[in-house]
Amino acid sequence: MSLNIFIAVILAAFLHATWNAMVKNEENKYLAVTAIVLGHVPASVFIILLTPFPSIESIPFIILSALMHNGYNWYLLSAYKFGDLTKVYPIARGTAPILVTIVSLIFLGVALSNFEVLGIFIISLGILSLSFQGAKSLKNRPAVIYALVTGFFIMGYSITDGYGARVSNSFLSYMGWVFILNAFSFPLILKINDKSEVITKIFKEGKKIFFIGGTLSYIVYGIVVWGFTQAPIALITALRETSIIFALLIGILFLKEKFTYLKLIATFVIFFGVALLKFY
Repeated sequence: MSLNIFIAVILAAFLHATWNAMVKNEENKYLAVTAIVLGHVPASVFIILLTPFPSIESIPFIILSALMHNGYNWYLLSAYKFGDLTKVYPIARGTAPILVTIVSLIFLGVALSNFEVLGIFIISLGILSLSFQGAKSLKNRPAVIYALVTGFFIMGYSITDGYGARVSNSFLSYMGWVFILNAFSFPLILKINDKSEVITKIFKEGKKIFFIGGTLSYIVYGIVVWGFTQAPIALITALRETSIIFALLIGILFLKEKFTYLKLIATFVIFFGVALLKFY
């Protein structure tokens, strides 16, 4: 992985942690997630007008990706019904790189060095450890199951977008159409959950997340999808999840979250995994 790609994805990880802090600080998670999903639309429309239409080959990937993103949204919101964000999110994000790596190696014929595979698994281990700060976390089976399925959908849309962006005329155009389709289908999830009213609340209670969080999220995933076209998807996925380090710092410094030795150890473990990805 080149230094330019490495720095770009680390920047994306920082921005990812920033908009996630906005979601974390919002009591109504349905409102926050909806504001992010619909907040992708303005940037998507702008990009679509400036870029060529996606290639015919990429259209099935766009449809599948939108389905995967909606699956991710569905199970993430469902997981929040049973578990706290600090427990659910690390499980979902920590399992995704492992799943992407396994699928890439076994089914897609991707070649990764032993150090790269080890680095990915170490990063995931560091992230997963943050979910299990107490015995009660392990006993909350519904939250764990939903979080694991959420990780499956992260794997699904990551691989789909990696290959879809590669065959598209423009990765930006590809991403714009995915987010447009995702945004137009997302209200169905809200309707099924009897949460349709959150759409009308966005411009009253969620304007900041809609405009700032939605735009940051769009930029983040744009960098990530670009990275997918430049390096193995498994490596970019793992590196992206280092956002958890920035999330910990933001939580401690700005959200008044408790500092623990487990968080410190997890941070060093993730750093060690990143070093293996970059230097070996």
